[in-house]
Amino acid sequence: MLIDSHVNLHAPQFDDDREAVIERARAAGVRLMVNICDRVSHFDKVRAVADAPDIWCTVGTHPHEAKDDPELSAARLVELAADPRVVGIGETGLDFHYDLSPRDIQAKVFRAHVAAARQTGLPLVVHTRQADAEMAAILEDEYAAGPFRILMHCYTSGADLAARAAALGAWFSVSGIATFKAAQDVRDVIAGMPADRIIVETDCPYLAPVPYRGRRNEPAYVPHVLAKLAEIRGWSLDEAEGRAEAAFFTVFDRIPRPSKRGR
Repeated sequence: MLIDSHVNLHAPQFDDDREAVIERARAAGVRLMVNICDRVSHFDKVRAVADAPDIWCTVGTHPHEAKDDPELSAARLVELAADPRVVGIGETGLDFHYDLSPRDIQAKVFRAHVAAARQTGLPLVVHTRQADAEMAAILEDEYAAGPFRILMHCYTSGADLAARAAALGAWFSVSGIATFKAAQDVRDVIAGMPADRIIVETDCPYLAPVPYRGRRNEPAYVPHVLAKLAEIRGWSLDEAEGRAEAAFFTVFDRIPRPSKRGR
């Protein structure tokens, strides 16, 4: 079963042809998609896309946007996560590359998401960039206060953070970056990830995989990510698909498995 675990189908890049993009994904064999919330104030748009039976969603605020809602509370996230189409908390985390929000505010808002993930039992969808030490410290500190499920989305950070997150039981998501010629360091980390905790994503409309690099990304391109994962791990394509499917339904356990027939 092909699954795109991280899409941004509510993004304005899809305003002119959103339904056509979704239909192309289905035609390519993608049977499930998770539409990721970039900020709580956009939740209505995010949720509207998840009205389709094969699309689910999350609730959260990206670290870039943390400055716009510095008092975001776990209680608010828990309230919105009561919607049965919500299957995760996030995307949230730390981004010290762009620093579009102050670092202390990013950390504060991130911890609110952690608390919501702990309370709801839903997986925490984590974005991290150039913040490996700080991310590891927060995850370990919060996990010691009470366990929660972690999904390291579009993982491109270092091997040390990967190992420390894996020790907390984290899952990892592989994106089109793994196909980029200059991303050997990313492929090296993917080669060492826990075999039963790897899923795939497009992060569309961003990060289109080779051979579509530079274009708008779409869920229909996720087979290229899966193929690269299989190559990196030395798995057959069927094995990679089966492993990614099993890991997806373990981390996103609010989503029922579709029947083998139909979408």
